[in-house]
Amino acid sequence: MGREVQRALLWVILFGSLFMLWDNYQVWKGGESFFGSAKQEAIEADRSAAAGVPTATVAKTAPVLDDATAVKEPIVVTTDRMKVTFDRMGARIVGSEMLLFPQQADWTEVGLAGMVLGREPSPNLGNVKLFDVEGGHAYLAQTGLVGGDYPTHNDEFKLVSQDLTLGDKESMKVVFEADKGGLKVTKTFTFKRGYYGIDVDTAVTNTTDKAVTPQIYYQLTRDSSKPAGESSMYSTFTGPAFYTDEENFQKLSFSEIRDKDAKYVEDTNNGWLAMVQHHFVSAWVPPQGEVRHNYTRALGHDLFAVGTLISLKEIAPGATQTNHAVLYSGPQEQARLEQLAPGLELVVDYGWLTFLAKPIYWLLDFLYGIVGNWGWAIVLLTCIVKAVLYPISAAGYRSMARMKEVTPRLKALQEKYKDDKQRLNQAMMELYKTEKINPVGGCLPIMLQIPVFLALYWVLQGSVELRGAEWILWVHDLAMPDPWFVLPALMAATMFLQILLNPKPTDPMQAKVMYIMPVVFSVMFFIFAAGLVLYWLTNNILSIAQQWWINKTIAEERAQRLAKR
Repeated sequence: MGREVQRALLWVILFGSLFMLWDNYQVWKGGESFFGSAKQEAIEADRSAAAGVPTATVAKTAPVLDDATAVKEPIVVTTDRMKVTFDRMGARIVGSEMLLFPQQADWTEVGLAGMVLGREPSPNLGNVKLFDVEGGHAYLAQTGLVGGDYPTHNDEFKLVSQDLTLGDKESMKVVFEADKGGLKVTKTFTFKRGYYGIDVDTAVTNTTDKAVTPQIYYQLTRDSSKPAGESSMYSTFTGPAFYTDEENFQKLSFSEIRDKDAKYVEDTNNGWLAMVQHHFVSAWVPPQGEVRHNYTRALGHDLFAVGTLISLKEIAPGATQTNHAVLYSGPQEQARLEQLAPGLELVVDYGWLTFLAKPIYWLLDFLYGIVGNWGWAIVLLTCIVKAVLYPISAAGYRSMARMKEVTPRLKALQEKYKDDKQRLNQAMMELYKTEKINPVGGCLPIMLQIPVFLALYWVLQGSVELRGAEWILWVHDLAMPDPWFVLPALMAATMFLQILLNPKPTDPMQAKVMYIMPVVFSVMFFIFAAGLVLYWLTNNILSIAQQWWINKTIAEERAQRLAKR
């Protein structure tokens, strides 16, 4: 088998393996395979049950609301970054709209793909919503007290505050009150300018003549449906997660909670809990150092709760005790998450290449700070990677250049020993040794780029900072495929140029295979993020320049040697 065919097969195997890896990862994340599924679980859209109230021992049965999606008197709070909707029932949060993050049309609805498929984006996509109880969806944040007949998220609270708009202020407090079982509970939600977190202070006043020791819970309740507007290009993780010092970051699937197979740290004194989805997260960060009990529960059909239960210190008659927690509901901006709680930045999903993806993101972010454009930052990143790998890739390109020069001699050997394969292989190896050619050297530049390529794939998919990031002209979102397929077409053109610079196959059939490869790979790259194609296109252009220069240098060296003879 000729070296050219081996190289072509290597490309096919590599990218075929990448595609299969990508497809299996989507299935592992809970999505559907590109090839379909023989069995798909039917899920009935039933939202008639709400989150149960945990007891002091987190009992298996508990009272529930009549309807998790029923909001009798919505109270809307508006800040510079989000619009948060409260319900008087439990002072629970039933809506959070991200004012700076509009919903995006799917890539199959815009550009050339939209024209071919006859699809158009909805005229009013609106903004991204996290907490939401509309359209049969259920996603809420709840708090309450247990250990007695105390106010929970099933009880009505009175709104004390009058000001519900942040306006020009730096901060704003929204206060709710409720009395029950001898306890007066005051919930104060503090909103700050430029901040997606909500400081939640729960003040508990004992109005009885006996000391009490209630427990406070912080809970997130959600159905298992995927976020609205998630791209058909990929399927990312949607579900709950816990973080503790004991086991670090632990993701749970809704099916594990339903089947009671979820594994996580239950008793601890640190960490946080969250509901994770692509690019966004909602998380409760309770006080660190306080003993708590983490729990998960399946409520009704397709409704799940995760929470933590904290024992308050004894409250004497007439005394008040306040517990503080932070509720974050917003984008997975890594700098913000790192400051909010240890390990919270781990909700940004970079897959199994996190160890490489995080440094690449850091470098991209650094370059973005210099040029102010994520597309040009990717171009600069490619140049840096190319420069770092230059010594190894240059050696590979020199082998390819020398191989191109000895192609006529190889063809002569094939003619001479066409009936003796063993002797042909020996003669070829002798020629390689004499000319100092590494037969597999031409594959090294490609192999070295694969890990970076995969890591950049996760960075583009997982980093909310790149969501909707424009480059130039027609590229309006580097995290989505090129809507007009211009970048994949240019990449195919650069691959053709690379073929012209490389040794020509001696067999006509092998030559046809090599010329078909750019077409195959350009089609594969249609579904990849534009930023990823931009990286590979830039790499190809730099490789062409490098190969041309090396070919020119070697040709001049050989001409000088021939002139001296």
